[in-house]
Amino acid sequence: MSSAHVQRGRLAWVLGISALTLLIGGLLTVWLTVRHFQQDLPSVAAIRAIELGEPMRVFTADGLLMAEYGTERRSSVRFDEIPRRVIEAFIAAEDERFMRHHGVDPVGLLRASVRLLQTGERTQGGSTITMQLARNVFLSSERTYTRKIREILLAIQIEDELSKEEILELYLNKIFLGERAYGVAAAAQTYFSRPLSALTLDQAALIAGLPKAPSRDNPIASPSRSMERRNYVLRRMHDAGFIDRNTLAAAQSAPLGVSPYRTRVEVEAPYAAEMARQTVVAALGESAYSQGLRVYTSIVGTEQTAAVNAVRNGLLDVEQRQGWRGVERRLKPETLGDRDALLLALGELPKWPALTTAVITGTADGAVVALSADAETLRLDAAALEWAGAQRDTLQPGAVIHLRQNAADELRLSQTPQPQAAFIALDPQTGAITSMVGGYDFYLSSFNRAVQAQRQVGSAFKPFLYAASFDVGFTPASVVLDAPVVFDDARLEEAWRPTNYSGKFYGPTRLRDALVHSRNLVTVRLLQSIGFEQARSFAQRFGLDRDRLPRDLTMALGSASYTPLELASAYAVLANGGLSVEPRLIDRVEGADGTVVWRPDAPVENPSERLSPSMPAAQPTAAPADPAADDTMAPVVDDPRRVVPEAITWLITDILRDAARRGTAARVGTALKRRDLAGKTGTTNDETDAWFAGYNRHRVGVAWVGHDQPQRIGRGEVGGRAALPIWVDVMRVALKDIPDEPPPPPDSVMSVRVDRETGGRAGVGSSDSIFEFVPVASMGRPAAGEERPHQPTPSQQRQGPALDDLF
Repeated sequence: MSSAHVQRGRLAWVLGISALTLLIGGLLTVWLTVRHFQQDLPSVAAIRAIELGEPMRVFTADGLLMAEYGTERRSSVRFDEIPRRVIEAFIAAEDERFMRHHGVDPVGLLRASVRLLQTGERTQGGSTITMQLARNVFLSSERTYTRKIREILLAIQIEDELSKEEILELYLNKIFLGERAYGVAAAAQTYFSRPLSALTLDQAALIAGLPKAPSRDNPIASPSRSMERRNYVLRRMHDAGFIDRNTLAAAQSAPLGVSPYRTRVEVEAPYAAEMARQTVVAALGESAYSQGLRVYTSIVGTEQTAAVNAVRNGLLDVEQRQGWRGVERRLKPETLGDRDALLLALGELPKWPALTTAVITGTADGAVVALSADAETLRLDAAALEWAGAQRDTLQPGAVIHLRQNAADELRLSQTPQPQAAFIALDPQTGAITSMVGGYDFYLSSFNRAVQAQRQVGSAFKPFLYAASFDVGFTPASVVLDAPVVFDDARLEEAWRPTNYSGKFYGPTRLRDALVHSRNLVTVRLLQSIGFEQARSFAQRFGLDRDRLPRDLTMALGSASYTPLELASAYAVLANGGLSVEPRLIDRVEGADGTVVWRPDAPVENPSERLSPSMPAAQPTAAPADPAADDTMAPVVDDPRRVVPEAITWLITDILRDAARRGTAARVGTALKRRDLAGKTGTTNDETDAWFAGYNRHRVGVAWVGHDQPQRIGRGEVGGRAALPIWVDVMRVALKDIPDEPPPPPDSVMSVRVDRETGGRAGVGSSDSIFEFVPVASMGRPAAGEERPHQPTPSQQRQGPALDDLF
């Protein structure tokens, strides 16, 4: 053997050993590197329990969407709910060999490496779908070699843990696709306003083209880039054999067809939804926005819609009665010849639901021509603009006007309302809030007047004062003088001369008629008779804050301020027979899997706390004939929730049913033709606040109209005119399928014959008597002629002058 041959053999051996050493060293280096990075890798097993961050959604009691809250739009879907064309589009665009590799695609990595060596750029990372999932779930988006190594290792582990179908399901639900959309289902809604299952091939390809640059290439931000990317994905689908040439050509020629997402609210209830959102976040924390919570409220969809429409129509009707104020705004003359400029200017104006905003552009054939904010050309004849009257000549080109559809669907001149309104209704048996409107429009003003605005309640407070008088021995038959009176009270700045709204005086008046017709003078005298503390303490039993009730005679006419919700809660005690009730809006909160995660406590734990310690029980005027009847007027006997005797609430309700038939609320009976409805109007000085509170055993509703900064609503805009029609329009819907069943008198109430003039029990042979309901406990009083049945007790005489002294 030659020395050259031996030398070559030795060289080969050295090279082999060197190569083996390098290989072993390389493998050892790789192994050590892997071990190093594996030490702090997250557990891939946790990927099965990953939360995808769905927004919180708020629903009505009947399951209709009210609102959606959250920074991410997401709607998770199962793998079998994802159309095949969507899966193929993503595989073609992002990872053509997805079904053949084990988390890492060597070909893709090699291509990325070559690109890096050629250009020094790291734009093509060779990331597979599994690697992208690893990055989206566990890692940041920083571009470093360290992150890439961790991404590769995690991808391999994910492939060991999950099937290909599970990987695709997670990836297609997790990936960010622009415009706050996470996941393909959310993207389908965001860009095309349709469910995932309804996507066409070209739409699926458009969405599959977004992961590379979702914020830049989406069809809302850049339609041209989006179309280029879509067509690229379609070509990749063709190259991969997913579609044929004809299908490719048809899909590439399709327009983008983008229809930007708006939350598909099924019931307009933003005030209630916002209140629910605040409650849930306060209870469950900020994470509530991303846990896919489903918040179910007590709002009834049809009733809520009726309430929204009633408030808007009620305010527009107030404006109609008060007359046209004139043109509110004019556009610049230079815009009149430019349709696009006009539409742009109109688009920048506030949006008023129930009104059409338009700008006058000229005249034609005796009609005024206008362009609406919806780009519709309108022709308005003389009838449409008749309301302008003498100001008709101000309707010149450039004038911005507002139009409203009448009952015949004809557009008529209108104007934006200056007052505001609120409505709230609840179930008096449970306290569940069934409808809530906090103003004309939430997006014009988010201030929730239904629960936040404390306003003077006017005569709507009177039922609680009359109830307080019944608690100390007065009855609906008791007579009080309606006559002029002047009060000099140190608590008032000057002598006070209350009057009736009509300006008339009616002489001796039974309390039933006084409340039915809302007689101010009788009510003031009644308060002076029973005393301020009795009135304040008894009002507290209805849940009204006694500290807001003034210690002067203006209390009788409703000078205290409460919110519509507080007033509705108080009237609920009348409606349910004297039981405490706490209003509630949220029924339950469900997690993404449908399990109940939170349910607020509605019942009152200790309703007796509403009772004043100084007034623990009723004080009848005289001892009843039957000692067993002593408890009929006691505040707490049959139910731990009882705060007011049933006899008192039934009597007040019976009187207010009269008011709804023949009194200040007579429009209720005329419009709804029901016998079970009771209600009371309320109007404050100078028609600043207008109220109506009405109810039956199934529903309590309160409507309020007024300005945010107190000022006169308008001449004649009293509770029965401004607020009551709102209530009627809501109850026409809310009570549609509820039987008309007036509540029968309880055992603690009976009907007796009383003298019409004195209010006492009618004597034998009385020629002027009527039947009246009174508490059984009052039957022990002396007959008429021996002593007046309404004579105050000694304790009341110390609080104020005896009633006889006021006649």
